[in-house]
Amino acid sequence: MRLLVVDDDLNIQRLYKEELEEEGYEVVIASTGKEALEIFAKENFDVVTLDILMPDIDGISLLRKMKEQRPAIPIIMSTAYDYRDDFAVWASEAYIVKSSDLSELKSTIKKLMTA
Repeated sequence: MRLLVVDDDLNIQRLYKEELEEEGYEVVIASTGKEALEIFAKENFDVVTLDILMPDIDGISLLRKMKEQRPAIPIIMSTAYDYRDDFAVWASEAYIVKSSDLSELKSTIKKLMTA
C-alpha cells in the first residue's frame, strides 16, 4: 500500500513517514504542490494526504488537479485549521485536523482501504 504525503512542514513529514511506515505502508513525501503533482503524474498511490496551506499551490487546488487525473483515488485533507465549512474540501474522501496523535489518520486510511 503506497501513500503520498503532501506537506511543507518537515516535522509533519517525519512524523507521518515514521508512524505510517510502522503500520506497513510505503510512504512518499512531497514538500510542495509542484513536487506533489510531478510525483502523482508518474507514480501510483493508494491514498494521498494533502495539507491545505502550502507555499506554492494550495491543497484545494491540488485536490482538484489530482481528482481530474484520477477521480477514484482517495484523498485525505489534512490541516491544522478547520476548513470543514469550505465546500471545496468536500471533494475529498476525508478531512482530518493535524495532531501528533495519528490514530484518526490511521483509522481513516484503513476505512478508505476497506470501502
